[in-house]
Parts: sequence; structure tokens; C-alpha cells
Amino acid sequence: MFERLRKMLEAGDARFRVIEHPAEGNSHKVAEIRGTEVGQGAKAMLCKVADAPGQFVLAVLPGDERVDFAKVAAAVGARKVKLADAADAEAATGCVIGAIPPFSFDPSIRLVADPQLLARYREIAFNAGRLDASIVLDGDDYRRLARPLLADIRTESA
Repeated sequence: MFERLRKMLEAGDARFRVIEHPAEGNSHKVAEIRGTEVGQGAKAMLCKVADAPGQFVLAVLPGDERVDFAKVAAAVGARKVKLADAADAEAATGCVIGAIPPFSFDPSIRLVADPQLLARYREIAFNAGRLDASIVLDGDDYRRLARPLLADIRTESA
């Protein structure tokens, strides 16, 4: 997955850099290692569509926010979605939880990104298919290459 991402970004003339670091899946710790803010982290959460077996939604939001599953379901016209378990996530994406990048290369995985991720930061950061490598990518290049459905999928702050 790491090489596939790198090659796609290079072929798409994306502005990005790779940061190799100790393996880390925690948003706060990896942000510190990367030298980025937690909110810049593109948290990618794989959700199963309850009423469509084999269909998933990759919900991408700022690393300091929580996903609202009802909003994710509404964004894709589903009745309900729930977080995929570790085995399903790895089978569907080829990545362990924490290393799933904010891109979908599979038609059974719909990509939905919260616009706040791209509005708050010029660059986004994410683990690139490995827990020991991150990519920091220009937000406009992410939008252009990933072509996510943009929808508010964050929980409301209390």
C-alpha cells in the first residue's frame, strides 16, 4: 500500500513528503513525532454498511474529532453504518487499523471526507499503509487525487 500511494502521488504531481518514524497508531503520539497538529491527521475509519453486505465507507476526518456514524450513513444513503472490526478492516484495505490511508482503491469502499479536515489545514498527514511511515500531503492535491465525497461526519461538540 505504501508504494502504491507513493507512486500514485508522484504520478499525480502531488506535493508531499514521507516521514519514516517508529511504529505508532495513536493520533496524538504520531502527530508529535511528525511535528504536525493532531487535527492535521487524516483519521481514516472503515465502516461497514449494515444494509449492504460487503460494502464499506472510509470515513476521513480530522484526527482530533470523533465520527458520527449516523452522519456517515446519511452521506452515502445508507440506513446504518458501524465501525468495521480489525479483521474486516485488514481484509478490505490490506492495512491494520491505524495504518489505513485516506484513499480508496476499491469500488466496494466509498470515500467520505469531512470538509473541516481540508478547511483547517493546508496539509494533511496520515499513516501510509504502515504504522512506521507517514505522508504529509497538500490538501488540494488530496482532494484532486482522492476525489472524496465531502460531508459533515463529525460529532457535535458538547
